[in-house]
Amino acid sequence: MNKIKILWVDDEIDLLKPHILFLQKKNYDVTTLQSGLEAIDLISEENFDIIFLDENMPGLSGLETLTEIKAKKPSIPIVMITKSEEEYIMEEAIGSKIADYLIKPVNPNQILLSLKKNLDHSRLVSEKTTSNYQQEFRKIAMDLSMINSYEEWEEIYRKLIYWELELEDIEEASMREILESQKSEANNQFFKFISKNYEDWFHGDGPTMSHELFRSKIVPQLDKETPTLLVVVDNLRYDQWKAMEGIVSNYYKPIQEETYCSILPTATQYARNAIFSGLMPSEMEKLYPQYWKNDVDDGGKNLHEEDFLAEQIRRLGLDIKWEYHKISSLKAGKKLADNFKNQKDNDLCVIVYNFVDMLSHAKTEMEVVKELASNDKAYRSLTTSWFKNSPLLEIIQQAQQLGFKLLITTDHGTINVKNPSKVIGDKETSLNLRYKTGRSLTYENKEVLAFKDPKHVFLPSITMSSSFIFAKQDYFFAYPNNYNHYVSYYRNTYQHGGVSLEEMIIPFVVLEPK
Repeated sequence: MNKIKILWVDDEIDLLKPHILFLQKKNYDVTTLQSGLEAIDLISEENFDIIFLDENMPGLSGLETLTEIKAKKPSIPIVMITKSEEEYIMEEAIGSKIADYLIKPVNPNQILLSLKKNLDHSRLVSEKTTSNYQQEFRKIAMDLSMINSYEEWEEIYRKLIYWELELEDIEEASMREILESQKSEANNQFFKFISKNYEDWFHGDGPTMSHELFRSKIVPQLDKETPTLLVVVDNLRYDQWKAMEGIVSNYYKPIQEETYCSILPTATQYARNAIFSGLMPSEMEKLYPQYWKNDVDDGGKNLHEEDFLAEQIRRLGLDIKWEYHKISSLKAGKKLADNFKNQKDNDLCVIVYNFVDMLSHAKTEMEVVKELASNDKAYRSLTTSWFKNSPLLEIIQQAQQLGFKLLITTDHGTINVKNPSKVIGDKETSLNLRYKTGRSLTYENKEVLAFKDPKHVFLPSITMSSSFIFAKQDYFFAYPNNYNHYVSYYRNTYQHGGVSLEEMIIPFVVLEPK
């Protein structure tokens, strides 16, 4: 293994001889120089792993040397060492992206700690994270065998996502594979739990679900003194929210972060209409036939969210001024961002943002997106990259400046599908890959949750003999004819509509401006 190469630049380098000897005994290769100009010349000829740089030197100062070195070798970590505790020097150094800042006199262990932090950071974090997950793995495995409530499933899913994000950048691929296996087992157990309990939730104690979200979670946040911005990002999974959270936290601090449960099917026309109407699908069909469309009906299935919301606000007797905006294009997003200040007089501004849903569909249809979002880590990264550069972030920044409370949520999540499940239905059968509704459906019993009588779970029946089936875990439905082509086209794409932790346990976050 090659020695770590250190360049130490200080006009009083002779006084640091004990530090140099200490590092050499630790097997570091240390080169010393006494001026900034020498350092700038040397780094053009030689490569170093890290530079220790004195700030107060005659001739070229440490800050000036830092700027010159960064222009030549921007990625090299530089540790600034100074006698001065003046704040402006710290700010200048930090603004120039130093790796660390030490104040003289420094002892050898401070130097060693800085080296470990900057050069061994990835390895040390990787080893510690791996060790911690190995301990947690056994606890999660034990918990999985004993879960019998939705609240426990929320907790276990949060834990799994925490570890997925923690293990995301470690070098040990085997740990990530173990976590994937544990997530798969969790989804298998979750499917059994939903199969056993879902129907009962409509007749007793259950989690907050899509049709209850507005009344039970959103209305209590409304305040005549403070405007509220409700952002519903279509298809936003809990892990994607956690990846975006750091960006939002520049402007808002969370005062409440929880999850709620999407209804089945975990699909936009069902779950999002349920949020805005405050009703289950069979109730929407009965009370508002002019707004509701079934799977086999022609026309858009989500054209009346604003109408549904108006009716729910009227039923709840809310005396509020509100507006609804659906954003499905960059142009529409920019237009709202440019005019967002007009929302400040509303008690509630509702924005439905469709980008993540479009991204999941694009992954199915476009090879380039399949490359960019080949797994959950890449899918999160792509979502975060979009968010950083989106009109939605501009809107959130403006909302913070205008003093809006911010609510962020979604209608359902999505899952990367891997396993085909054969299904046969007539030409009236719905087309979704994670759920089907129709007559005389033939399917693999072990791979689906079936409701022979949809009204028991408040779903509409297209005909007297219609049933609903929902795919478990990461299965997707495929027809026997042209089976191989169909499977290769849809495998490893993001779909929604079925039963999984990713689709059903979804974020609801309340934030206040910083």
